[in-house]
Amino acid sequence: MPNNQLPDTLLIWLIFLFTIVLLWLADEAGYRMGGWVQSRWPDRAEVGVGTLVGASLALLGFMLAFITGIEINLLLTRFDLVVSEANAIESTYHKTVFLEEPIASESRDLLREYVDLRLKALEPENREMAIQRSEHIQQELWKKAVVGTQQNPTPIVALYISALDAMTDLHVSRVNYELEIRVPPIIVVGLYIMGALTLVLIGVHGSYTGKRNLMALIGMILILSMVFILVVDLDRTNQGLIRIPQTALINLQQQLQMYP
Repeated sequence: MPNNQLPDTLLIWLIFLFTIVLLWLADEAGYRMGGWVQSRWPDRAEVGVGTLVGASLALLGFMLAFITGIEINLLLTRFDLVVSEANAIESTYHKTVFLEEPIASESRDLLREYVDLRLKALEPENREMAIQRSEHIQQELWKKAVVGTQQNPTPIVALYISALDAMTDLHVSRVNYELEIRVPPIIVVGLYIMGALTLVLIGVHGSYTGKRNLMALIGMILILSMVFILVVDLDRTNQGLIRIPQTALINLQQQLQMYP
């Protein structure tokens, strides 16, 4: 079971406050450092610094848009996997009719529990237990499938085997996409460093005139902070403000409870 990445263990509002404070301190550091340099070695490079600020903001915006695009694609893939898994479980459940009793009934009971576990795995405190139990149920289903094939070695039973195989494959895909296939933390850290350095340059640029538009500065810091939070939250696995709809699994859970 892989370890959670650091942002997953932090409340989203704490990360938001940290981002605001970091960007504000970066601007203040640049402003004071620029003022100190200008008081000793004055120059007339304000236009050049302004050009660097514009280039830095453009590059930061490009990187934020690029990473956000990647994470939105991952989010959509995770949503598609939820729907695909629900369909695969339902298909496996219906194809248990090809098995002999009592294997068919026992397999259906295991599949009902399997759906419950897929939803329970969304809770961080239950995730490891739910995944381990899900994999144990898969092993039990395969054992019963082998026995069922021996009892009734016909091509129609192969349809159940195929459905079960697809279901177990989707389990692996979901676990990988939710826990392994993530934006590397070094990229998120790099974005924060880029943001801080950009605010340092903005502060340096403001030091040439000794005046700053605090309302504009606060607005920009809040906008950047919200974009950073979007980047962090998109990469979390159903633990932040952005969550993957589980409607397909919830509907399946209700349907299986109604089936005999």
